[in-house]
Amino acid sequence: MKKTSTRLADGRELIYYDLRDDSVRNATDRRPLDRTVTTSEIRRDPLLGDSVAIASHRQGRTYHPPADECPLCPSAGDRLSEIPDSSYDVVVFENRFPSLAGDSGRCEVVCFTSDHNASFGELTEEQAGLVLEAWTDRTSELSHLPSVEQVFCFENRGAEIGVTLQHPHGQIYAYPFTTPRTALMLRSAATHKEMTGGENLFDAVLERELAGERVVLEGEHWVAFVPYAAHWPYEVHLYPKRRVPDLLGLDEGARTEFPKIYLELLRRFDRIFGESESPTPYIAAWHQAPFGALEEFDGVVREDFALHLELFTIRRTSGKLKFLAGSESGMNVFINDVPPERAAERLREVASS
Repeated sequence: MKKTSTRLADGRELIYYDLRDDSVRNATDRRPLDRTVTTSEIRRDPLLGDSVAIASHRQGRTYHPPADECPLCPSAGDRLSEIPDSSYDVVVFENRFPSLAGDSGRCEVVCFTSDHNASFGELTEEQAGLVLEAWTDRTSELSHLPSVEQVFCFENRGAEIGVTLQHPHGQIYAYPFTTPRTALMLRSAATHKEMTGGENLFDAVLERELAGERVVLEGEHWVAFVPYAAHWPYEVHLYPKRRVPDLLGLDEGARTEFPKIYLELLRRFDRIFGESESPTPYIAAWHQAPFGALEEFDGVVREDFALHLELFTIRRTSGKLKFLAGSESGMNVFINDVPPERAAERLREVASS
């Protein structure tokens, strides 16, 4: 992998990740851009104890542009985009309309391929491996920023999810706090550790799932399963078999095997509901341990957390979406219409030939 860092016309950082070591990235951003102005602010909810990002400047962000005006495609002739070069393998840049900025963290865009009409599931294993390297590198770099406590790499795919740019891409949020979902996991891990005399909760969950009926895919280094208490109609958790707290901890074997396992999982997601309902909208979310202090979690250390990816779709059956209505949105109590065992069975049924 070759990494080349440059700056866009408004001062934002852009980084090329190339498969070839001899790639030259010296194109300049020719757009007449003013410096970006953000209004991101973090406000603490005193009742729930969580944080909300207030970012009014995002109201003017790019919204469903035509394909020939896509800001994530390479620049070509007089059509200038966020990527100055005429081609790229993987590119990462600071979001022009970030939810988090400055002392409130940082937001980045990750373009998986220059092919506007592709998807992550259509990448080659080599390309998917390069995306993994980019995620890992950005996790490392962002963790050293003074304002950053947790790094979250994710992909939103599909208009049903709310995606406003159709080009295959994901995002990275660098939060200035430990997110509420991660805090819940850490508290559960702390309680389990105390009650069992030191047993790791993530290890216990993984051991139970490996012995059960909800495993979808299993390799030498990774296992994908539908969790016992899945919140979403089709939800899969992908774990490395050797517990590590973040992407930086993956060994060479896990890095090498990841593209094959993950690409197969994404391709199965696209076959759940048949050709007429493909592509399947989904969210793919990496869960990594925070980089800040964990004193509030009673004896839990970073190494107790288990890196994993959670992949889920809001589609519950053909032509129908799972909406977060009263119970889910009002009380955070999910009601799942698809039994996890049936979801796992379906994902095994649609294995590629």
